[in-house]
Amino acid sequence: MPWVDRADEMALMSWGFPLLQAGKAPRRVTNVRDDKILTSSFWRPSFEQRRCLVPATSFCEPNGDVKPATWHWFAIKGDDPRPLFAFAGVWRRYKGPIKKDGPSIELEVYSFLTTTPNPLVETINHERMPVLLTTEDEFATWLNGAPTEAMSLARQYPPDCMHIVQEGFEKEDRLAA
Repeated sequence: MPWVDRADEMALMSWGFPLLQAGKAPRRVTNVRDDKILTSSFWRPSFEQRRCLVPATSFCEPNGDVKPATWHWFAIKGDDPRPLFAFAGVWRRYKGPIKKDGPSIELEVYSFLTTTPNPLVETINHERMPVLLTTEDEFATWLNGAPTEAMSLARQYPPDCMHIVQEGFEKEDRLAA
């Protein structure tokens, strides 16, 4: 559930910007690359006008080199087993189908920003990792800062401030159960 800057409210949204494809169901695009967010007409308006925080206590990445995939859950280090942080997100209102030939519906949707992986995440996912925000100043800058200030947060989270808290073949977070 993302935290959006509409009078500091929590809003239930649907994960993934629908991307319309001729003759197919729309594809959900769940992540936006930091090297595309400023140049893509699909992403730029949301980045400039509608940034949000997506609260989390961990995130998972599959090791796709192994079949079946092994899922690795990452968390930040802190006093709690899994301290709260936020993904840097963007959101928008979508009106259209979500199924092939389906009716037009209205949804608020979000995606979150990714960057190159730090050395810890890179051991599992060689391509991307989410942008993680952990301080009140980072939250405020992401939500209310100028686009250049917000983009300064699009960086790897320090690997020594993270750890793997769970791994296995199941995609479920045992802590959340």
